[in-house]
Amino acid sequence: MHRHEIPSGSPVIHRHRPRPRVRRTAAAVTALLTLAVTALTMGLATSVQAAALSPAPRASASASTADFGCAHPVQAGQARCFGVLKAHRTASGRMSPFTTGSPTTVGYVPSDLRSAYNLGSASGSGRTVAIVDAMDDPNAESNLATYRSAYGLPSCTTANGCFRKVNQSGQASPLPSGDYGWAEEISLDLDMVSASCPDCHILLVEANSANAPDLMTAEDTAATTPGVVSVSNSWGGSEDNTITSADSHFNHSGIAITASSGDSGYGVSWPASSPYVTAVGGTSLSKASNSRGWTETAWSGAGSGCSAYETKPSWQHDSGCAKRTVTDVSAVADPNTGVAVYDTYNDCGGGSLCDTELQLGVAQGADGWVEVGGTSAASPIIASVYALAGNTSQVVNGSYPYSHTSALNDVTSGSNGFCGSGYLCTAGPGYDGPTGLGTPNGTGAF
Repeated sequence: MHRHEIPSGSPVIHRHRPRPRVRRTAAAVTALLTLAVTALTMGLATSVQAAALSPAPRASASASTADFGCAHPVQAGQARCFGVLKAHRTASGRMSPFTTGSPTTVGYVPSDLRSAYNLGSASGSGRTVAIVDAMDDPNAESNLATYRSAYGLPSCTTANGCFRKVNQSGQASPLPSGDYGWAEEISLDLDMVSASCPDCHILLVEANSANAPDLMTAEDTAATTPGVVSVSNSWGGSEDNTITSADSHFNHSGIAITASSGDSGYGVSWPASSPYVTAVGGTSLSKASNSRGWTETAWSGAGSGCSAYETKPSWQHDSGCAKRTVTDVSAVADPNTGVAVYDTYNDCGGGSLCDTELQLGVAQGADGWVEVGGTSAASPIIASVYALAGNTSQVVNGSYPYSHTSALNDVTSGSNGFCGSGYLCTAGPGYDGPTGLGTPNGTGAF
């Protein structure tokens, strides 16, 4: 990230600012609905073809995907988020989220994730998981309440002290301006903490922008807030020669800090490459008839590789990379075996017409239940497992799993691209780039 290219306080261009609503005539509404039928028919047809090739659990309209609106920086020095929506192709060829009204027909739910990772009755005992994101999600608390209620999870609100939303300085106001793409990311992060650690408290820290200086301020706020034991970062950017000077913002004693490895396949992003974080890769997760009840393979979109700048931590001993290797551990990230998320921040106001506009790609955001993946899902899951373990006072950066590999599910197949050293991009027994040491099998590796 070129932090020096964007001075603190300089203007930031955002691709997804709220736009004025347009009054539509009855004829226009009819035309939209006609197009919607065509688009949905195309999506369902795609679904049938995809299912025949690669059945996915709780599949939505199709096996197509679309990045969150915060996925692509608009200028140097900005981070992108690593969330991916399961989507359908509209009549115009655009990809739009497929929204459903039911929390039981889209994506893996909390009981699935706790089963897949053997989290059982593990308790977070009120420990706080912090989430660092950019921009504001005005509906964060209400969406969180809907998600938790749908799956019988305990209430987590500002009023009962379980949930807090603050700006990058740790204050309740003023908050950043809203952003539809980052709101999708925030919903995903909050829902994954809720699913993995239902009795954890949650602190949402919203940076003023996706610029590195603002995100670093938010990171320090999150890590130094009393009660926080882990911090999740579902965002990142390309490595450059400035990243090592920013690493100190992830170096907080007694705090486990996780970072998503990216969604573009083989290749390294920062801060996942920082030696002070647990770099989290991604898997495709499927139900199975084996003793575990689940199988996992490396997700083709997960980031991995050998850092060009970060020194190798003392606990990494792989031979194909002289510097920091990404990743350390992993969790579900494939949007085609994705997780259920509830998000309602959009520019069309909700209701059936809004759903039609979203599915046509003429509105932004989401309006209900969506199926989501990306290593953005994996990072908050791992941060929550750290909280469940209650062991962060003994955790030194990302080292702990390396001496506790027996408490991980080794992922031995799948690839995220091509590389000179096979294990950096291809899963196999033991350590590999796309999945690291494996996925949680209980909390013993954390």
